[in-house]
Amino acid sequence: MGAIVKKATHNRLDTPGLPDVVGQFPAAPFISISNDQRGPLSGANWLGTIYHGLPADSLRPSFSTGSYLAFLGRLTPDKGPETAIRLARAAKMPLRIAAKLPRAERGYFKEQIEPLVDGKQIQIIGEVNERTKQNFLANASALLFPIDWPEPFGLVMIEAMACGTPVIAFRRGSVPEVVENGVTGFIVEDEAEAMQAIKHLPELDRKRVRARFERRFTARRMAEDYVRHYQLLLEKSPISAGPLAVEGGAHDSAMARL
Repeated sequence: MGAIVKKATHNRLDTPGLPDVVGQFPAAPFISISNDQRGPLSGANWLGTIYHGLPADSLRPSFSTGSYLAFLGRLTPDKGPETAIRLARAAKMPLRIAAKLPRAERGYFKEQIEPLVDGKQIQIIGEVNERTKQNFLANASALLFPIDWPEPFGLVMIEAMACGTPVIAFRRGSVPEVVENGVTGFIVEDEAEAMQAIKHLPELDRKRVRARFERRFTARRMAEDYVRHYQLLLEKSPISAGPLAVEGGAHDSAMARL
């Protein structure tokens, strides 16, 4: 039989019924997009972890300090937009919010977020595309990532790093695997620590942030990791012996091109 590549998932793996399905194929090898993502399926046959990657030239770095804090993501409670607003206000810094508003969260936005947006210090600029995302992230002092859920990876963190922009993130999900504390940003436990992190942003070298992105999170590195894992599987078990199920991720369908 030919190899079967399962569609990549960026989501948490505690979907109802998923453990039962995976349990039916105990020998099938899986790839996680972070070690933390494995938690709900700890009994699966995990072959390895391969972090997401971006084309090295998809976002260009800026090594200037930046003039505002940035929030990029959905306007949902688990992404922490309210926390980002509180942090910006406490730090007396502008906050630019580039976000998608899910239809199901319109009530939350109207009640909890919109009253906090003054159009001056706190601004919502709407969704950004690949072109406008460049300037949005590159001109920020830091990306705020105050999540309150077990984020399986968090592409926005490496997008910021590609721009040389450090990340201030709460210690949830994959954050400790993606952010190098004191190098590419700061990992914090709460808002008080986040405030201290904002004060220490000038200590970070944006050139080093970009260099760490190039070493750890390029699409080339990701593709090479997948090829290496496929080769290991082929050495252990020829394709004709049965299907291979690979669960993991690749930005912009890079995995499908392997």
